Amino acid sequence: MGQLTLTGSGAHQHHVEAVAAVLFFLLLLLQVATTCCSAASNSSESDEASSSSLMQQLQWGNARATWYGQPNGAGPYDNGGACGFKNVNQYPFMSMTSCGNQPLYRDGKGCGSCYKIKCSKHPACSGRTETVVITDMNYYPVAPYHFDLSGTAFGKLAKPGRNQDLRRAGIIDVQFARVPCEFPGLKLGFHVEEGSTQVYFAVLVEYENGDGDVVQVDLMESSSAGGGRWTPMRESWGSVWRLDSGHRLQPPFSIRVRSDSGKTLVARDVIPRNWRPNTFYRSIVQYS
Repeated sequence: MGQLTLTGSGAHQHHVEAVAAVLFFLLLLLQVATTCCSAASNSSESDEASSSSLMQQLQWGNARATWYGQPNGAGPYDNGGACGFKNVNQYPFMSMTSCGNQPLYRDGKGCGSCYKIKCSKHPACSGRTETVVITDMNYYPVAPYHFDLSGTAFGKLAKPGRNQDLRRAGIIDVQFARVPCEFPGLKLGFHVEEGSTQVYFAVLVEYENGDGDVVQVDLMESSSAGGGRWTPMRESWGSVWRLDSGHRLQPPFSIRVRSDSGKTLVARDVIPRNWRPNTFYRSIVQYS
C-alpha cells in the first residue's frame, strides 16, 4: 500500500484542521463540565434555600417542664423572681410565668420573653398551647431547655379536670416556641428601684410588647445638664439596669430601650424631676 505524503500548503492545511478539531473537542468538554458544575451549584443553592425555609417552619423545640410554688400560684412566694418583676400574679402576667434555665434566662436578657408551650405525651396533657413569660431563673435544669413553670401555668397544660394528675407527674416533655409578647392596654413601664440616689440610679424595665426583653438601656439627663447625650446603663441583675454616675444626676430623665431584635424605643422625660425610689413610672410609648 502506498504512503501518502503531504507537503507544502497541503500539510499546513491538515495541521490546522487537526488543531481546530482538538480545540473544538476541548471546548465541548469544557461546556459539559461547566453545565454540570452549574447544575450542581444550583442544586446546592436550592437545597440550602429549602433547608433554610424548613428551619424557619420548624419553630417548635423540645424541652422538659417542672413546676414550683403553690399548685395555683405564680411561682415565687413573693410573686416576684430573679428578673425583678413584681406582682406576677396580677395583670398582665396573671401567674402564667416560668423560670428559664440559662439558654432561656440568658443572664437576665431573656427576662420578659414570651413562649408558647404545649404537651402531648402524658395522658393528662391537653395538647393545647399556652403562653408563658420568663420571670425567674432556673438554677437546676433537667434538660438543655427547661421551663420550671408556676403551678398555674403547669396546670393549664392539662385536660379539663386533670391538672392535678399532670402536676403529680412532676417532670413532663413539652414543645416550645418563642412568640411576640402582647400586653394590651399597657405602655412601657419603669420602676425606680429602692436604693437609687442622686448619683446612683437603678430602674426595672417591664411590659415590652414584641420581643418582650431588653438588651440595652441608656439614660439621658435633663438637656440643660447633659447636653442631650445618651449614657449607657449597665445590666445589674434580671431586667434591672443601673447607672453609677459619679456626679449628681439632673432629672428629668429620658430612657432609651433596645430590644433583642435591635428595635429602639425612647421614653422622653419619663422619670420626672421629683422622682422617688421604689416608685413606678409609666411611659406613653410602646413597641407596635
